[in-house]
Amino acid sequence: MKILIATGIYPPDIGGPAEYAKNLVDDFLVRGFNVKVLFYKFEKKLPSVIRHCFYFFRVILNIYKTDLIIALDTFSVGLPAVLVAKILRKKIIIRTGGDFLWEQYITRTGDSVLLRDFYQTSRKNWSLKEKIIFKLTRWTLNNSSALVFSTEWQRDIWLTPYEFDLKKCYLIENFYGEKSINFEPKKKNFVFAGRLITLKNIDILKDAFNEALKIDSEIKLEIVSGLSCENLMKKIQSCYATILPSLSDVSPNFILDSIRINKPFILTEESGLYNKLKNIGIFVNPLDKIDIKNKILFLADQNNYDEYKKRIANFNFTHSWHKISEEFLSIYKNIL
Repeated sequence: MKILIATGIYPPDIGGPAEYAKNLVDDFLVRGFNVKVLFYKFEKKLPSVIRHCFYFFRVILNIYKTDLIIALDTFSVGLPAVLVAKILRKKIIIRTGGDFLWEQYITRTGDSVLLRDFYQTSRKNWSLKEKIIFKLTRWTLNNSSALVFSTEWQRDIWLTPYEFDLKKCYLIENFYGEKSINFEPKKKNFVFAGRLITLKNIDILKDAFNEALKIDSEIKLEIVSGLSCENLMKKIQSCYATILPSLSDVSPNFILDSIRINKPFILTEESGLYNKLKNIGIFVNPLDKIDIKNKILFLADQNNYDEYKKRIANFNFTHSWHKISEEFLSIYKNIL
């Protein structure tokens, strides 16, 4: 079997999609498949339309005898890959990841709109470019062989605006690893890790933390970005807790890594992970600075900290890369 993985980034690039692609490739190779990875190279420096055109032709040049294409986003690689698959009648699975249009809109406007509200309340404010992205994304989703979501939460948000067939939707959860080593923290440092962009809600986080500092001077906020997977794991291992109060976050690997290392966490309630993790983590309203401040102080209390550390230690759900690749192969059999 020959599989083509289409991804915008790949190691040594840093980021969740890069790690996802690498681990998926590794497991397919272990299974004995012929796997080709096609990621952005010089396209990164090109304007949007030209970038898509170049990538389109690169997919064509690498599609020979391919049985299955797996695209790890809906627009950057998903759009040109689906177009090639449509022309050459190849099977293609789109893994949705985040929401490119929503991210673009927030970056442009600075509007703190939640993902669950975005398609109902913000469409009248979309730019021409955003309207085009929406239409092209809807075309991409509706012309794929199958759609993979990491959470039902995102699938349900997208279902009405993008009008795709629910029957071709599948759920493949993110990687939940076996429990790993952790160290007792030497200080009460709350670590935020991620891109320093508006939707991560960093300004409100800083304000909330400054308010909390007036009550508990021992706490400390550490904001890190651009760390490799290995260095981020080391940072989590030695921290007190992790925090991610994004406006919305579909299924953040940063929090799943925290669970793997048995570290208590604070996460936005606007997440596809809420229902699964609500009993082991602390969740906040991302638009409520007071709520974030109070939850920081709550977790800074040693008794509360010990309780949530125990809850996470008792959470033993795993979802391996071998299982993830197996689920992709099961989808492929269904769409043949």
